[in-house]
Amino acid sequence: MSANEANPNPTPGDAQTPAEPGGDQAAPPPAEAGLEQRLAELEAKHASVSDAYLRAKADAENTRRRAEEEMSKARKFAVEAFAESLLPVRDSLEAAITLQGSDKPATTEQMLEGVHATLRQLNSALERNKVLPIDPPVGTKFDPHQHQAIGMVPADQEANTVVTVLQKGFLIAERVLRPALVMVAAPK
Repeated sequence: MSANEANPNPTPGDAQTPAEPGGDQAAPPPAEAGLEQRLAELEAKHASVSDAYLRAKADAENTRRRAEEEMSKARKFAVEAFAESLLPVRDSLEAAITLQGSDKPATTEQMLEGVHATLRQLNSALERNKVLPIDPPVGTKFDPHQHQAIGMVPADQEANTVVTVLQKGFLIAERVLRPALVMVAAPK
């Protein structure tokens, strides 16, 4: 039985094509050749994009690692400039102690002058490192973000205003390091 006898209504796809001379496989139809070329182009593009992705990922990882190293160094040496600015204060205090232990000790006036000079050095070192005092003048409105009220006292000024400063507070780069301890006017 032939192929045409088995199927009385042959379709174009059912027809057998004779084998090409010189080989068992026929040349791909033009549509398949276009698809293979397109597949090769897409595979090349995929390889290119994959390579770019891996490079970008490695670059991001290197950037992250470098940033972590820089942050670690910054944390480790952040206090270096501050400590360096305090060394003259330490030297002045040591000189005062050495002078008092010598054969000719300093007078009270000389010691007081030296203490004032050392305090100026300390204040200068603090200012250079953005450590600024919180010393509100009398009558300043109480600010719970910068002041800590120790108590309320009757006063001839508006309620909830600073009457006295018991201890200065300090800011470091606009952040409260220690609030000022204050007495506040009581309501009348």
